[in-house]
Amino acid sequence: MASLLGSGFFQARPDNLSLARYISRRQLRYTRRVPTEPDDDEIVTWWGLVIEGYLATQDRLMGEIADRFDLAPASFDILLRLVRSPENRMPMTRLAKEAALSSGGFTKVADRLAAADLIHRVPSSADRRVTYACLTEHGADVAEQARKACADILRRTVLEPLGPQASESLAEAMRTLREANAPT
Repeated sequence: MASLLGSGFFQARPDNLSLARYISRRQLRYTRRVPTEPDDDEIVTWWGLVIEGYLATQDRLMGEIADRFDLAPASFDILLRLVRSPENRMPMTRLAKEAALSSGGFTKVADRLAAADLIHRVPSSADRRVTYACLTEHGADVAEQARKACADILRRTVLEPLGPQASESLAEAMRTLREANAPT
């Protein structure tokens, strides 16, 4: 108690107010604060929580995918994009760009996927500059199983803790941030 008295905690309270009224007024002042105008520490903390939550969830997701399918994150990302594309194929340059891989980095991933009989390269008949990455039959099976496992893991790690409405709001918020901060 002596440390509280010396710290100024009680000294900041006007003498003519009861402690309960004083606390009530301070709480009211904090609840009136506009949530769209956080102070510096709050916004930095919020962003840190977004990053920490994402990393913890992504680490768990990728760990389970690696354990079940022996796929590195970049390989899983490529397979997932292909299995969700028309005819299970995409131009390799577009696929590299969407997966945020350099040309050399993508070539290494594509070589590993081809060596594992998960994809093959098909030149475009319409444009000789274009080569498609296409899922093999084995690759389509693995990609579909991995996609299903990913959905199951996300139901457990995102949907269960947040619920459907908060999960959808989170996705919309991230879509907004992606669009607002995309390179122009």
